[in-house]
Amino acid sequence: MDATRTCLPDAPIDAGSIAPALLDWYDRHRRDLPWRARAGEAADPYRVWLSEVMLQQTTVAAVTPRFLAWTARWPDFASLAAADEADVMAAWAGLGYYARARNLVKAARAVVADHGGVFPRTEAVLRTLPGLGAYTAAAVAAIAVGERAVVVDANVERVVARLFAIATPLPVARPAIRAAADTITPDARAGDFAQGMMDLGSSICTVRAPKCLLCPLQPHCRAHAQGLAEALPAKAAKKAKPQRQGTIFWLERDGRVLLVRRPDTGLLGGMRALPTGPWQEGAPPGLADAPAAAAWQLRNATVAHGFTHFDLQLALAVARADAHHRPESEWWPIADLDAAGLPTVFAKAARAIMRRED
Repeated sequence: MDATRTCLPDAPIDAGSIAPALLDWYDRHRRDLPWRARAGEAADPYRVWLSEVMLQQTTVAAVTPRFLAWTARWPDFASLAAADEADVMAAWAGLGYYARARNLVKAARAVVADHGGVFPRTEAVLRTLPGLGAYTAAAVAAIAVGERAVVVDANVERVVARLFAIATPLPVARPAIRAAADTITPDARAGDFAQGMMDLGSSICTVRAPKCLLCPLQPHCRAHAQGLAEALPAKAAKKAKPQRQGTIFWLERDGRVLLVRRPDTGLLGGMRALPTGPWQEGAPPGLADAPAAAAWQLRNATVAHGFTHFDLQLALAVARADAHHRPESEWWPIADLDAAGLPTVFAKAARAIMRRED
């Protein structure tokens, strides 16, 4: 198709022209990211896999310094497989979706134990590793291994929905979007194609105010031809999230605060945390499940935090500990609390309490 000609609103997509146009643009405008191989170099499967897991629900800006620190400490599958899981969870703190960190360790151990330390080279086998769902397995297979795989993240989803003018709201549209992406994914350079689509969605085909005049796929884009680019992909109306309430307990003695380890399974599993009562809908739980009998005082302040499936409002209870209070527990130096790797919700609570004490 002539690159100067604009796609007619209902014209068939010239699928064979998409990949060459996109790859030519990518070769000139690719982002320089620490997990990407340079042009002509082989990709490192460990770094590709790690970056794809870290980038789930997290921005490139937030991931980049954490990725660099992580790979300096655990540069390959063997070092991560040998790592203490508590250290891994602490290093992950603040990135959210903590099951990802637990699965990173499990997958690294599986690579070492079951695959001789070599990352599997097919999408099907990659799917057998802990934490590698359809997207991650496809991304690693395409980018790190060179296998043809259909890679659809949020950026690619947006580009494809606009390119094909798929008007069905998400998430119902996802099978159609994936099928459309399959028709334009090339056999050669599938990894570069996937990364090019991600870069295009991040920099040009953005959620708001897409830069259609700069887009290499604009001549092929049905949504642009129909004047619908910014309206797609359509999204179903969000349901209101449930509101839960709870109490976080700050028990302090001799410049240290009591920390607990959350159960391995469930929300924030395996993480160090401040003690907490139940998180429930309805009336606040008050001092239920306090970690010790003490002269608890409820602060005239709360901390709010949003999880995927519910919003949380937390009361803050503080007390001084006697010498006999839970001597076997982990008493963490308050001055070094940043090193404890608390999940974001507990770090918020700690900051709120310490501000009031200053």
